[in-house]
Amino acid sequence: MAQAVGATVELVTDPARVPHMAADYLSNHNLPARVRVAPDPLLQSLPWDRRPMLEVAFGRATADDQTSLTTAVAGVAETGTLMLASGPDQATTLAFLPTNHVVLLPLSRLVGTYEEGWDMLRARGRGQPRTVNFVTGPSRTADIEQTPQVHAHGPGRLHILLLADM
Repeated sequence: MAQAVGATVELVTDPARVPHMAADYLSNHNLPARVRVAPDPLLQSLPWDRRPMLEVAFGRATADDQTSLTTAVAGVAETGTLMLASGPDQATTLAFLPTNHVVLLPLSRLVGTYEEGWDMLRARGRGQPRTVNFVTGPSRTADIEQTPQVHAHGPGRLHILLLADM
């Protein structure tokens, strides 16, 4: 369903491949070899040093960042929607400022319905986050004179890396 709404999806069978796949994504879209990464423990544990030409910075996105990489609390299969929760390891700016958003989603976080996504959020045991955003595909709107606009309220590209459970 994520592909039906304009996202691209790629399967990752080895977490150590994520830095390579992120670098390849940037190269394939003629983007600078630079990514702003959420300081999520899963993302920080990846071997970023294996791609020395890839500039990786952890933290909140700034207006200068073109690409971000985050995780999602859940992926909702029925609509292809990602459930993103704010917190110290997932700044909301990462999901909205850059033009390109790459999301690492472990298959164990793929659920059928929104209700199951809320259950997964509560089961994390971190309390209620300040913000929960549901992202279904790249940002687009036709509010302005009925003319379709991409990257109006968020990234114009959404790429999901589905991480196979080990």
